[in-house]
Amino acid sequence: MQKLFKILFLSCLKASELVEKKIHFNLSFTEKMQLKLHKSMCGACRVYEKQSNFIEKGISMQKPGQVDPENVEQLKVNIRKMLETKHEE
Repeated sequence: MQKLFKILFLSCLKASELVEKKIHFNLSFTEKMQLKLHKSMCGACRVYEKQSNFIEKGISMQKPGQVDPENVEQLKVNIRKMLETKHEE
């Protein structure tokens, strides 16, 4: 029974690792089911996944050399504002 529990239920740390892995690679069937089950019970991990996808989308839209190193702090402020706005939706 304890082995089944370990297979089915993930910690938030492991769930966040799977969220990041899912962005860049394919998850196995077991990993998909574990993540789906965990997110069905954990609102924080659902929010984390949305934020990770949002950040990844923003990063992928950047063109090389588009960000001026002198404006990195302003970029951070803009990203925080966008995340706060997205989180409120």
